[in-house]
Amino acid sequence: MQKSDSKNFAIRATGIGKSYPSGKNRVTALQDINLSVARGERFGVIGPDGAGKTSLFRILTTLLLPDAGEATVDGLDVVKEFRKIRLRVGYMPGKFSLYPDLTVGENLDFFASIFNTTVKENYHLIRDIYEQIAPFRDFRASQLSGGMKQKLALSCALIHRPSILFLDEPTTGVDAVSRREFWDLLRGLQTEGITILVSTPYMDEASRCDRVAFLQDGRIMQVDTPENIRKGFGRELWAIKGPDILNTLAALRAMPEVDNAYPFGAWLHVVLRPEAGIPNWPAGWQVRRTEPDIEDCFIANMKEHG
Repeated sequence: MQKSDSKNFAIRATGIGKSYPSGKNRVTALQDINLSVARGERFGVIGPDGAGKTSLFRILTTLLLPDAGEATVDGLDVVKEFRKIRLRVGYMPGKFSLYPDLTVGENLDFFASIFNTTVKENYHLIRDIYEQIAPFRDFRASQLSGGMKQKLALSCALIHRPSILFLDEPTTGVDAVSRREFWDLLRGLQTEGITILVSTPYMDEASRCDRVAFLQDGRIMQVDTPENIRKGFGRELWAIKGPDILNTLAALRAMPEVDNAYPFGAWLHVVLRPEAGIPNWPAGWQVRRTEPDIEDCFIANMKEHG
């Protein structure tokens, strides 16, 4: 990777690999990760637990050394220039990592002081977030609800006005309303020119990103815009509901015309084999054609690369 080229991107990773010891063997967490994130982009890394999202984020935030490959953040090498990177990025890990015995106000003041700034100096960045937690300023962080802890952690990650914000599964364990509010806040931060890299196991959140990378078993399966990913599904998709979901699923998987069938909320989604005709659906089933969403596309990618 040429340094001049890396400066054109907020994040650039080439051939990143990482494994961990497990007894006498090693477990691979990341395999040949190649990734570019444009400046000002809201980029999502989508994948289930154990896919390698946290390992990737820890490498890019200089908390973990890669075994292979190289990466730059804000044009700086994650190994050679890690001190400079730490001054330029904000990081919100998946687990709440603030000081539980400090109050909301004390946590904010503490993180501001680390970066030689003040809450007042960058208050405009966190105003919309902080106004929601201001009534709890004198509460200890441990007393906050999940949604309020999330907003406090985001405020602390932003207080030094980072150029790049890393959010590792920020909405895990948070109620649906708080999840929507959080993504609305991210849209506002993007207008400030902050690049956002966010990971999530929730497929529905992918549609809120400019581009997404599907990560599974430490490998990137696809990178594209949510719209292009859905358009590229290229298969006929059906939604089916039978009197008993398990028996219906078993019956579908036994049909020669069916390539894949899986639960999707209260329904079952069914992908037919290429060139296959439409099966004779049993009487009593509710059957309709449907459009794929990101989760359908992810499942199709898993099947293809499995």
